[in-house]
Amino acid sequence: MIEVHALRSGVTIAHLGLIPSFLDEDVPRPAREQFDERYAPGGGWKPLKKFKLNGFVLTYPGDEVMEAFAMIKFNGEQILFFPHAWIAIVKENDGSYEVARMD
Repeated sequence: MIEVHALRSGVTIAHLGLIPSFLDEDVPRPAREQFDERYAPGGGWKPLKKFKLNGFVLTYPGDEVMEAFAMIKFNGEQILFFPHAWIAIVKENDGSYEVARMD
């Protein structure tokens, strides 16, 4: 079972919507591939450039700063959940990341 780590008081699995259901821990593929396949009706995984991630803080030029409210550790990655349905996938081995909206 996927374990959710709340990064703010009061956060529950319900705050993450259906997103955790798109992941299967028994499948060794990265989260981005599983999101792309299983979220296809919602547009798949379509990362956007220009986002900057510093720890649990996400910024985009001209937009408000967003702080992650939850995290899932999954197959050597951290999946961070931000307001407005923004999701970041961070590779634990090198810190590289992608950000996409999954609404």
